[in-house]
Amino acid sequence: MTVQVWRGRGDDGDFASYEVPRRDSQTVLDVVSWVQQYADPSLSYRFACRVGMCGSCAMMVNGRPRWTCRTHVDKVAENGRLEIAPLRNLPVVKDLVVDMAPFFDKWIEAEGVFHPSATREDEIPRIDPESELRLTADQATECINCAVCYAACDVVSSNPDYLGPAALNRAWSLVNDEKDGARAARLDAVSGPGGCHNCHSHQSCVEYCPSELVPTASIAGLKRETTRRLLGLGRR
Repeated sequence: MTVQVWRGRGDDGDFASYEVPRRDSQTVLDVVSWVQQYADPSLSYRFACRVGMCGSCAMMVNGRPRWTCRTHVDKVAENGRLEIAPLRNLPVVKDLVVDMAPFFDKWIEAEGVFHPSATREDEIPRIDPESELRLTADQATECINCAVCYAACDVVSSNPDYLGPAALNRAWSLVNDEKDGARAARLDAVSGPGGCHNCHSHQSCVEYCPSELVPTASIAGLKRETTRRLLGLGRR
């Protein structure tokens, strides 16, 4: 089959064409690996686990962000052709490798880091696993930082300051964590110019999330809580 693979550094590059053998149960990552091993060893790409646990192999496949290790060629090839490119909305380092720093920087901007409310000398608080807050937090905890949602987000494309679905999803999880001590600072962080109120609810993040998370539900929760705080209504 004919495979078009993006080659270059930064914005300077173009697609190169390769003829790759078609095999049974072949994944897109298998295709990329074949190109690097047998056609051009200078091809740069990123992967680790190959079983959908790390998310590092995410790329654009025929214009859509996907985990390439879990994407079978039979399901995505169009007339025997594949187009493989680096994730959009992130700087290209080389070929299929993107710089993930802006993605993780936005986690920090969104206060997506746990801030303890107690010390190691304090008694560990007991959290009811069936409490509303615990159940709400659980819904947003399975993100593995693959940046597929970030690449799918049109708001990120049009507004580089937008924190993005993953960072806001993480912030919502921590807003509902009863052990976290930075709720006020976090709500301040996600209500700024690049915060949750920029989301247009296009649902692209939901459509493409390989872990089947619903970032738009988390973002809607942040919108409600930041609005309640602005109006002085207190926590729900």
